[in-house]
Amino acid sequence: MDKELILDKCIKFSIKINKLRRFLCETQHEYNNSDQIQRCGTSIGANYSEACDAETKADFVHKLAISQKEANETIYWLKVLYGSELISLEVYKDLMTDVNELYKIITASIRTAKLSITNDQ
Repeated sequence: MDKELILDKCIKFSIKINKLRRFLCETQHEYNNSDQIQRCGTSIGANYSEACDAETKADFVHKLAISQKEANETIYWLKVLYGSELISLEVYKDLMTDVNELYKIITASIRTAKLSITNDQ
């Protein structure tokens, strides 16, 4: 998949996360969980962007792995928010669909990059 397309998906997801944080703060007066979801949710794209400018293939894999971990943490916090009844099922499903797609894309990119490193040796 094209790096720019993936980065665009990351940006769109970050925007949704920022809107979720605003909603949580304004309507639920929820600040701690909203800070957590914003940090990890927006870090997916930030780390993916860094990976795109990696100096080596190993650096690329390392930065993608950080992005993958942030996606995994985002999944955790979405489950917490939904379980705590702070977000609706509709919001939960929408964000989970997006983050799971990003997680799968990043995981596939890591696998491909690692295979490339192995083949170069």
